[in-house]
Amino acid sequence: MIEIPSDLSPDLVPLAFLLGRWEGAGVFDFPGDEKCNFGQEVIFSHDGRDFLEYVSHTWVLDSEGGKVRPLESETGFWRIDKQRKVEVVMTRDQGVVEVWYGELADQKPQIDLATDAVARTAASGPYSGGKRLYGYVNGDLMWVGEKATPEVELRPYMSAQLKQVVDPREWARDLKDLPDDGIAFFK
Repeated sequence: MIEIPSDLSPDLVPLAFLLGRWEGAGVFDFPGDEKCNFGQEVIFSHDGRDFLEYVSHTWVLDSEGGKVRPLESETGFWRIDKQRKVEVVMTRDQGVVEVWYGELADQKPQIDLATDAVARTAASGPYSGGKRLYGYVNGDLMWVGEKATPEVELRPYMSAQLKQVVDPREWARDLKDLPDDGIAFFK
């Protein structure tokens, strides 16, 4: 179920399905890099202004699902206008800054994005642009990313399925009438 916080900027209501902390796993596969399974944590939050703050951390997983090493980290800001056009400014730990544009699909929580501008530091690897598709499917946040370099045409390279993580302290706030001993609740 999608909840809309009372302090969310009205402009951001169409993006409310992204809000929260999400965790899950996916697959990374790009020519020249080692194919792997990865874990991911994504947080979409807001502070009442007209953007969502975005933070993502991914890490390589071993065959048992344990963390091996960091893979990629991103931070950014998401906005949407009245015509459902989405813009994202994102910074990656590899020394890349991107501006993404796209739109929210009509009648479903799905966002298609493509890079409009890419800036790279001297230390970053080759990268010329990308596409992303995010969707809220049966309560999960799913996404697929495509990447291009001067040597490799645009192709899928990462995808993941993420589940929303709820902090138990949030549940406790909803239990205002629970007796102190908790036993009376079951009588």
